[in-house]
Amino acid sequence: MRFPSIVLWTVPLLVAASAAFGADFTRAEVESQLAASPGGPRPSFAGRSLAGLDLHALDLHEVDFTSADLSGADLSDADLRGAKLVAANLAGAKLRQAKLNLAWIMRADFSHADLSHAILETLVASAGMETQPDEAAKFVGADLSGAKVTARFSLDDMRGANLSHLKASADMRNQSMGLIRTDFSRATLADANFEGAELAYVNFEFAKLQRANFSGADLSNADFAGADLTDANLSGAKTTGAKFTSASLDGVKGLSPR
Repeated sequence: MRFPSIVLWTVPLLVAASAAFGADFTRAEVESQLAASPGGPRPSFAGRSLAGLDLHALDLHEVDFTSADLSGADLSDADLRGAKLVAANLAGAKLRQAKLNLAWIMRADFSHADLSHAILETLVASAGMETQPDEAAKFVGADLSGAKVTARFSLDDMRGANLSHLKASADMRNQSMGLIRTDFSRATLADANFEGAELAYVNFEFAKLQRANFSGADLSNADFAGADLTDANLSGAKTTGAKFTSASLDGVKGLSPR
């Protein structure tokens, strides 16, 4: 009569094991390849599967993961600065406190990934100056809470993403070359959570922000021109200098009449 309980405990183990067995490498093999090129060309795992692997805290800077399967992998605390994540599958991956400065993210899938408290500064989001539709990344349901961001997410699919307490305000102390700011223009952010986020000077032009939660956020000088904020919540948000030119504001909560 105890077989059902045994089965219930065994199924999760089999799922975890199958993910690990699906990978082309073990952690030890990845570490070996990294150690084989000290100071030289970084190894490439392009097109390979590292699904479900424990890669936490590894130095993976400038490693090529183009079209690699990193779904469910543990990359928490990893150094991914300059890594090529073009068209990589990072769905469900753990990237908590990872460093992704200058990482290439075109067409990457971060759906439901944990990027909480990660650093995403100066991401390479396109081959040119502006993101094209076929270069957009996916962050559907991803957790970026507390992340430090100065990057371009234009056209990206970020429906339902948790961006609470995001640190994305532009640093106005170092803007001699023009305004460097986080860009969510034309991104899909329906049902996204920006509660308590630092979003001063952030660009939301023409973004889809239906039912987005900006309660308690700093939206000083943010640009929402042409954005769809239908049924969004701005209760307690700081909106000094924010622009809402031609924005859809039907059902918005907490925004003073303009």
